[in-house]
Amino acid sequence: MSISSSLQAGVSGLSANATRLAGISDNISNSSTNGYKRVLTDFHSMVLDTGSSQYSAGGVRTTTQRLISEGGQIVGTSNPTDIAVSGLGMLPVTSSAALENGEAPPPLSLMTTGAFRPDVNGFLTTASGMVLTGWPAEPDGSFPMPRRDTAAELEPVSVSHNQFASNPTTRIDMGVNLPASDTTAGASGDPQELSIEYFDNLSASQTLDIAFTPSVPAAGASNTWTMSIADSASGGAVVAEYTLAFDDAPGTGGTLASVTAVTGGAYDPATGTIPLAVNGQTISMQIGELGSASGLTQLNGDFAPTTLSKNGSPVGNLLGVEIDETGVVSATYDTGFVRPIYRVPLAVVANPDGLTAHDNQTYTLSNDSGTFYLWDAGDGPAGRTIGYAQEGSATDVARELTHLIQTQRAYSSNAKIIQTVALSLAFATDLPVEICSCVSAKRLLIDWRFWSAVIALVFVRMLDIEGSLSVSGALRRVRAARAAIPGLSDLNG
Repeated sequence: MSISSSLQAGVSGLSANATRLAGISDNISNSSTNGYKRVLTDFHSMVLDTGSSQYSAGGVRTTTQRLISEGGQIVGTSNPTDIAVSGLGMLPVTSSAALENGEAPPPLSLMTTGAFRPDVNGFLTTASGMVLTGWPAEPDGSFPMPRRDTAAELEPVSVSHNQFASNPTTRIDMGVNLPASDTTAGASGDPQELSIEYFDNLSASQTLDIAFTPSVPAAGASNTWTMSIADSASGGAVVAEYTLAFDDAPGTGGTLASVTAVTGGAYDPATGTIPLAVNGQTISMQIGELGSASGLTQLNGDFAPTTLSKNGSPVGNLLGVEIDETGVVSATYDTGFVRPIYRVPLAVVANPDGLTAHDNQTYTLSNDSGTFYLWDAGDGPAGRTIGYAQEGSATDVARELTHLIQTQRAYSSNAKIIQTVALSLAFATDLPVEICSCVSAKRLLIDWRFWSAVIALVFVRMLDIEGSLSVSGALRRVRAARAAIPGLSDLNG
C-alpha cells in the first residue's frame, strides 16, 4: 500500500508541476502583451487517513488563478484613443461581431486597457474586434443621469456622425464703456454703434447690430441710454430694446443702476444677462450686474468696447477625438470647437480576480466576481482614464524565470520518486529469480554460515511468490533451489 501510494504521489507531483510550468510559460510568452494578467499556480497537499500503523502518501493538487487586480506599468503611446486605467475599474466593451449580428443589448465585456481606432463604421475598436462603449452626450454637451447598475444604456462610441458639427452661439459677453459726456445738455445725441457676429443653428454667420442712443437733457446730465439690438437674420429688424440708467453716486459711479426692457426679454439682475430670441435660437447676452464695474459702464471717456466674447463657430471638420481623466470623449474640430460626445464609465466589481478570462485580455462577470457598478472615472472608488497610454503586461520576467528553475527541479525530483519506486518493485520480483539461478549453479561454493539476514529474507520472498509465477522455467528454477538447500523446505511450515 505505502509503496504504491508513493508512486501515485510522484505522479501527482509531476502533474502539479506540469500545471505550474504551463502557467509560467503563458506568463513569459505574454510578457509583451499589453493588459496581460499573470497566472498564479498554488499547490495544496492531499492527506489519506490510513491509521497509525502505516502511512500512505496523498500527493498534491493545484489550483490556478489569474491576478486581474494586479496592474501593469502605464506606457505612453502616440494614439489619443489608446486608453489605460490608473486605479480601480475596467473599460466596458462589446464585440464587433455582436453589433454586426444585431444583438440587443450587446454582451458586456471588460478590459483594463485598449488601443482603440475608428473602424469602417466609425466605432472605436481594437484590432481584436472589441468596441468601446459609453453614454452619449446631449446636443448641448451635457450628459443625462444614466442607470449605473446595467449596461443597457451603453452605446458603441462612434465618431462617424461627428465628422461635421454645427456650433451655434448661445452666449455673448459684452463690456462697453459709454461716454458720460454724451448724456449731458448740449450733446449731439448721435448713437454709438457696435456689431457682433454670432452663429445660428446651422452655424451660419449672422450679425447683431447694437445702437446706444444717449438721452440728452435740457440741462444737467441724464445718465440714460437706449440700447436697441437689430438682427441681420431678421432682415435688420430690431429684436430687443432696453433703457439703461447709470449711477453717478460716489463709489458706484459709472455702473448700471437699472435696466428696463422696452421690447424683448426681461433683464436678470442676479446674473446680469438679457435673453435674445434671434433666428429660432436664444442667446444669453451678459451686460453686467447692477453696481458692477464689469459689463456696461458710463465713464467720462471714449466709446470703447472692453469685452466682446462669444461661443459658437462655423461648421467644423473633425480633427480627432481624445479622452480625459473623467472618461469624457471629446471631438476636436478645425475651427477650434471642442465638443463632448460620450462619457466612458468604469465598471467596478467586488472581486476582480473572480472574473472569467477570455481571449484578447477581455473578462466577463462570474459568480465569484459579483455584480458591477458603473462609476464616472475619477469619482468614488474608480480610477482615472488616461489617453495616449496603455497598460503593459503584469509579467515580471525575472520572477518567472526563477519560478521556472524551481519548477524544473521539483519536476525532476518527482520523476526520481517514480524511478525509485520502479527499482524497488523490480528488486522484489526480479532479484529472487536471479539469486535462485545463481544458487542452483554455485551451491557447492556457498558457505551457509555467511548467509546474511537480507539474503535469507529474499529466499522467504521467493517462497511467497512461488504460487504466483506462471512461467514454467521460473517455477523449475525455484523448485530446484529448494531441493538443493537442506532444511529450506521446513520454512513452509
